[in-house]
Amino acid sequence: MTVPGRNTVNSAATPVATGTPAARSTTRDADGMAVASFLLGVPGLLVLNLVLGPAAIVLAAVALARGTTRRGRALLGLVLGVADLAVMVAVTVANHGVIWSFS
Repeated sequence: MTVPGRNTVNSAATPVATGTPAARSTTRDADGMAVASFLLGVPGLLVLNLVLGPAAIVLAAVALARGTTRRGRALLGLVLGVADLAVMVAVTVANHGVIWSFS
């Protein structure tokens, strides 16, 4: 039903009101990204620093840009992602280069 004088266009990219299902879905996605950034940053301190660190940084940045309600978790994921890369650089410098051993 169309109401005169009101914009009836509603999509996930531009929710009309904060209580709409599209707005809740966008917030839920951002919250999931914040948690995922944290969960990728933690093991990234020990393994796969080159993969998990940037993934945590990107997810945290997107979650913060979308206005997550879990802002602290997103910030922690961002810090852990940067720490992942710092650990990788420190280990590389300590070993005088990248040493790959598959034996």
